[in-house]
Amino acid sequence: MSSSAEPAPAPAPDPAAAPASGQDRLWSVEDHLADILAAVRPLDPIELQLLDAQGCVLVEDVTVPVALPPFDNSSMDGYAVRTADVAGATEEFPAVLTVVGDVAAGSGALPEVGPGQAARIMTGAPLPPGAEAVVPVEWTDGGTGVGAATSMRPAGEGGAGASGEVRVHRSAEARAHVRARGSDVGAGDLALKAGTVLGPPQIGLLAAIGRGRVRVRPRPRVVVLSTGSELIQPGESLGEGQIHDSNSFALTAAARDAGALAYRVGAVTDDAETLRATIEDQLIRADMVVTTGGVSVGAYDVVKEALSSVGDEDEAGSGIDFRRVAMQPGKPQGFGSIGPEHTPLLAFPGNPVSCYVSFELFARPAIRALMGLEDLHRPTVGATLKAEGTLSSPAGRRQFLRGTYDAEAGAVAPVGGAGSHLVAALAHADALIVIPEETVTVEPGTEVEVVLIG
Repeated sequence: MSSSAEPAPAPAPDPAAAPASGQDRLWSVEDHLADILAAVRPLDPIELQLLDAQGCVLVEDVTVPVALPPFDNSSMDGYAVRTADVAGATEEFPAVLTVVGDVAAGSGALPEVGPGQAARIMTGAPLPPGAEAVVPVEWTDGGTGVGAATSMRPAGEGGAGASGEVRVHRSAEARAHVRARGSDVGAGDLALKAGTVLGPPQIGLLAAIGRGRVRVRPRPRVVVLSTGSELIQPGESLGEGQIHDSNSFALTAAARDAGALAYRVGAVTDDAETLRATIEDQLIRADMVVTTGGVSVGAYDVVKEALSSVGDEDEAGSGIDFRRVAMQPGKPQGFGSIGPEHTPLLAFPGNPVSCYVSFELFARPAIRALMGLEDLHRPTVGATLKAEGTLSSPAGRRQFLRGTYDAEAGAVAPVGGAGSHLVAALAHADALIVIPEETVTVEPGTEVEVVLIG
């Protein structure tokens, strides 16, 4: 991938006069991220059934075709009554009403409630004509005669199964315990706006208003693989010089947390042909590829060789640019596109903390951009540094330290050291403490920027 910086013309052949690119240039975090986001486009919309659309982003405003609820209905098990008939009712002087029928949820024909009458009604059942309120069964004697019971079990369809009398011990205001038609949303109202991520409540609303399908941007498919001949799968016994592959598990989980459909590929040995073949096989199911390992200076040659010719070598614009980014951890980075579809690929360092911090800074925003979201980044806050001593940071590099954030106190404390291999400390962190490039020491009590990753 070409650099975003345009080389300046130089009148003399002075190598120092032209801006460097790739490994010869030290990129800022902002410039590297800007290059990544400039190359990522939201996925094309598709129409999906509701459950398949969970986690996806709407691309259309959804309006309500019919009011919700579509009719006046009872919010209680009880009796539908006219308010005048129960006015002044007490335990000592109850209102005695004739029960003219049952109204269950889903009832068709409804009994009409006239003066001195009541209809036994279940929660969610439509309010019958003539009734103005519902009195809960607890305010009555439960009724007498056929079909009467304090359990309020429906005896059949509307108008059937109930007779006798009910004594009501309390009065009721008009519309008491009645859910009004359209009290949730009215016909023509905006139910969900474009850009909404569809979670369980949104899926439920769409179903409630009768939408069986919806247009969304699909969840990006992200393929994650680790490189390194020393890596073996968790659960297998370690041999001499071997370690368990943790990066691919952490980044696959991180991709899913960001909203992607993530696929983990087993660790690939340090062989260019094997790595190239593995990636080519995965392109059919990838909207993005993330690799870890083999990008640091002096150790990236195999990865670079493999990634330089993945897919169609003649495709203009394809290729991976290996860079140095002014950050710690995660200085060595690779980014570009591969294959005939120009699938984005991000190549991260192999140290566990380096690859995870790199994912948070670069891959997570890219995944959310593929989803079509506007909010790409983790939230950031200011917090007071709580530390046992002065923190140091290399000049010219933005450091990201792991930390635990106390929202109530507005403070953050470092967890573990600065080493990029300290995966245990990362597991106990819920924040990244940001130390700017120009800062080399930070004293306790200093206000620092914090990225919330918990």
